[in-house]
Amino acid sequence: MNFPVPLDEYPIHQTPLSLGRVASSDRNFYDRCYFNAHDRAGGTMLITGFGIYPNLGVRDAYAAVRRGDTQHAVRFSDALTTRDLDQRVGGYRIEVLEPLQRIRIVCEHEDLGFDLTWTGSFPAVQEQPHLILNGSRPIIEASRFAQLGTWSGTLAVGGTDLTVTPDLWLGSRDRSWGIRPVGEAEPPGRAADEPAGGFWWLYVPLRFEDFAIVVIVQENPDGFRTLNDAVRIWPDGRIEQLGWPRVHIEYRSGTRIPVAARLDLTAADGKPLELEIRPHTFTALHIGCGYGGDPDWTHGQWKGRDWSLSSTYDLTDPAVAGRVPWGVIDHVAQARCGDAEGWGLFEHASVGRHDPTGFADWMSVAP
Repeated sequence: MNFPVPLDEYPIHQTPLSLGRVASSDRNFYDRCYFNAHDRAGGTMLITGFGIYPNLGVRDAYAAVRRGDTQHAVRFSDALTTRDLDQRVGGYRIEVLEPLQRIRIVCEHEDLGFDLTWTGSFPAVQEQPHLILNGSRPIIEASRFAQLGTWSGTLAVGGTDLTVTPDLWLGSRDRSWGIRPVGEAEPPGRAADEPAGGFWWLYVPLRFEDFAIVVIVQENPDGFRTLNDAVRIWPDGRIEQLGWPRVHIEYRSGTRIPVAARLDLTAADGKPLELEIRPHTFTALHIGCGYGGDPDWTHGQWKGRDWSLSSTYDLTDPAVAGRVPWGVIDHVAQARCGDAEGWGLFEHASVGRHDPTGFADWMSVAP
């Protein structure tokens, strides 16, 4: 027997279905959020998020903190029994204090804990639709919004208590929903014989004193651009499109780890706008955060009821370091745009072939 869920009390329906169900029957439907926090170049970086997977019946969350060469991670997972406004699992919860402006996140775990409040510095911006096809089937088909802001509160990790203040702690966040690979892996089918050959992705949300910039570039192995989104957000809500970014990345020799980047943008008046970026400390999202390729746990995976896992990673361990290149990596980014200095995120994945960069195959690295 079907029952209404608490969300059905609100006039927000978009289909004839109860909000206990989603319009798509795709097992990979998801709805989740992502946050990062960092003390600029100080060496501490937090990545955290929460998601629900209605067609898998799962809800989960993760948090990972890198300090120096050590990364601490905790994950929580449980059954999704009903859909409502309560975003919590295990010792983790998210409270929306003011929609699109102030969010409180609490993680209660003896190995990693925090009570942090996010405050948006600029309005949230809706990104261009995200779409990746495998033949004619969408692998990713999602909507997402992003925001730049600051953090306040407390963070406890590795036996150290940190006070988080908005004058030092910055970050970005996004919320996305739609379809992307989650849970247990599906049979690869035709893709096993005819793989894409590579994945190239760049996501750069940056916060300056007077404006924010969000750049997204996604390309096929031959360099054909499948997602291009570059905007400048002003405090009064104006959104300025910044054209077709030209991306120049310098990689550390023998790796695909970026050490510097330049993005050539175009302002609304047609004048060039140049971003100079210096990546700092990083977190690989597939080491402890549950993103694609994480062998310990992945988003939406059924782990049973009331499950949690705590792990500590030594990033100097060859077994751990060897996993870093094979996924999406989030770097703390220091940036300059004209006379303005800013901070934010330099998220990058270069896996497999990418002709514009000169990477011919999966094992290619910078000279």
